[in-house]
Amino acid sequence: MDFALSQDQQDIREAVLKHCSQFPDDYWLEKDRSGEFPAEFHMSMAQAGWLGVAMPESVGGAGLGITEAAVMMQAVAESGGGMTAASAIHGPVFGLEPVTLFGTPEQQQRMIPPILSGEEKMCFAVTEPNTGLDTTSLKTRADKVPGGYRVNGEKIWITNAHVADRMLLIARTTALEDVKKKTDGLTLFYTRLDRAHIEHQLIPKMGRHAVGSNMLFITDLFIPEEDRIGAEGQGFKILLQGLNPERVLLGAEATGLGRVAIRKASKYAQERVVFGRPIGQNQGIQHPLAKAWMQVEAASLMVFKAATMFDKGLDCGVEANTAKYLAAEAGFEACQTAVMSMGGMGYAQEYHVERYLREVMIPRIAPVSPHQIMNYIAERVLELPRSY
Repeated sequence: MDFALSQDQQDIREAVLKHCSQFPDDYWLEKDRSGEFPAEFHMSMAQAGWLGVAMPESVGGAGLGITEAAVMMQAVAESGGGMTAASAIHGPVFGLEPVTLFGTPEQQQRMIPPILSGEEKMCFAVTEPNTGLDTTSLKTRADKVPGGYRVNGEKIWITNAHVADRMLLIARTTALEDVKKKTDGLTLFYTRLDRAHIEHQLIPKMGRHAVGSNMLFITDLFIPEEDRIGAEGQGFKILLQGLNPERVLLGAEATGLGRVAIRKASKYAQERVVFGRPIGQNQGIQHPLAKAWMQVEAASLMVFKAATMFDKGLDCGVEANTAKYLAAEAGFEACQTAVMSMGGMGYAQEYHVERYLREVMIPRIAPVSPHQIMNYIAERVLELPRSY
């Protein structure tokens, strides 16, 4: 039992932190204000080879695991880029896992390298306006036509769709009422985001302004047969393969954000003098920050436990969900504590922690709510009856 990063993993962490130092706090503040996608950061990470950290070497990746990807994503968020930086590259790190596992060799060579090199950007088109987490009730249809499929429907909360060239899309190829199991009849595609047939609308939101969330309206989109991933009707099962890695990476990002918030607040508490003494000398400031630090570091351990189990091929659903829950809650507590410790300056944009607090809501909400995680743990661990 070893709770420390290996030397190679520590080297990844230090290299990523050094790379991200090229993009200081003011860069992220300006992106947050302008809402402009951080293209410079995205391309720099692609050119440095980081987008392929967990992809096979055969398609241009580094051939490492989700553990190394978590080390990287934690460092990205911790560098000060927060969820904006992490979300700019989050998709390519894990989102092409279905292509790696279920795509043909031709698909892998055609689809993955352009994303890893930064030549193309991708998005993940799953959620819909009226289904939420009930993925099996998706309404988007992909009807079989000569040479492929004709797709119609709507998607919501699709990150980076406004700048993406490609999308991983799930749609119904068999109506829900015509399948034996509700998880059947869903098919996965990786295809061109054809703006002649897809309209996007940005969703104004609380934070992470530089990485847009979108509504998609899909009308008569043709997807060629060669863009289908895996067998028709098996898309839901294929999609499940990426759920645990996504939860692990969100947890890593949340703990990274918590770390940078605590660091900012601690530095301020050392320098801010009131009544002739630094406010960091007061236990009313010390104790909440110390508690937040302990919670973040404990959550980080669960993140890396889940990542290690995944890389060993072990069932890690319980650990991955637990890691995501604990990390998101600890990250939120850390960011909120940072704002409150700094008082009025914590509320000022120039000190950055208010941006962290807005952004840390993302891992609390997505990709699965804390309430659904508690349902999962109650059922799978405590063996309580299913509540929904």
